[in-house]
Amino acid sequence: METKNKKLIRAVTVSMSVGFYEPMIGELQQEGYEVVSVSSPGPELERLRAKGVRCLEVPMERHIAIQKDIRSLFALIRVFHKEKPFIVHSMTPKAGMLCMVAAWVCRVPRRVHTFTGLVWPTAKGLKRRVLMFTDWLTCFCATHVIPEGQGVKNDLSHITKKPMKVLGYGNVKGVDMHRFSLRPEVLQKAAPLKNKDVFTFIFVGRIVGDKGINELVEAYLRLLKEHSNLRLFLVGNYEMKLDPVSPQTMQCISDTKEISAVGPKYADDLLAYYAASDCFVFPSYREGFPNTVMEAGAMGLPSIVTDINGSREIIVENKNGKIIPSKDVDALYRSMKFMVENEDDRRRMAGNARQMIASRFDQTFVRKCLMDFYNQISAED
Repeated sequence: METKNKKLIRAVTVSMSVGFYEPMIGELQQEGYEVVSVSSPGPELERLRAKGVRCLEVPMERHIAIQKDIRSLFALIRVFHKEKPFIVHSMTPKAGMLCMVAAWVCRVPRRVHTFTGLVWPTAKGLKRRVLMFTDWLTCFCATHVIPEGQGVKNDLSHITKKPMKVLGYGNVKGVDMHRFSLRPEVLQKAAPLKNKDVFTFIFVGRIVGDKGINELVEAYLRLLKEHSNLRLFLVGNYEMKLDPVSPQTMQCISDTKEISAVGPKYADDLLAYYAASDCFVFPSYREGFPNTVMEAGAMGLPSIVTDINGSREIIVENKNGKIIPSKDVDALYRSMKFMVENEDDRRRMAGNARQMIASRFDQTFVRKCLMDFYNQISAED
């Protein structure tokens, strides 16, 4: 398919988020798209430049900063006026609002925003109203709105009447099923971590309150009183300025030798922790479409997740894991206890886990859905 202008600007707020679209750059270039990246400055942009992508640096704040946001908006207007792209596709909240407004001002023909998660459904008061307005403004200025999953779509229906479509089964990256597998090199790294005599739970994500860490530690310690052969891996960064866990939880993590807070892990080092574990636990309060739940499933782990957007679209109750109410310590404790005490059921769910991820979220399929979408909107009158 030929179009007069196939310049595509992909935009995110901070440079470390370019990983959302980096894996697809080669395919887009082969399809004839000129890919331009817009984000705040950062070292990750060098990887894109090595792939022939022009990276335009526009500083953007993740959180509300009115004066800086206005400067960012005018900078984006200048960029879009000069570049004259056919498509601007933004992700992440701040880049979404600023880029959609700037693209609307510049009359960019196709203005696309992907909502990967919504904060306002769990916010209250003035903050909720402000967040709802910014998402409404993003939708108003966009020509195409893509919710990452059905749950996000349902929430967005409260603030916009625009047609919305979930691509495929949802998610924006998909899972590299070869990389996320029990390859020999992963098993080799996992060997020193593995303990067949100890049941291992694992959490991967930011160690913060709204990921359910306070509830996870409380439920785990309750279960530890009944089963001494347990341990818990917490893989991720603490964030002490943004929604830190409670002081009591911090103290429990520090004082409990069966809890290992190992910090962030990447590549095969991360996969080794999955491979050394028996069950993934993700008691988050809110998500768009959590990649770690899919990664754990690809690694053959059953999951315990909360009944929130994204997670309930990946996990099917009693088939590849358990779904519990959010912020419910008792329900989390009971599901963790079930996994420990019912080995046959846990093994059955583990056996289903990888196949279910492969059938719906393989990255090849996810990328094809997005490519088909780009080609479709490029052909629209």
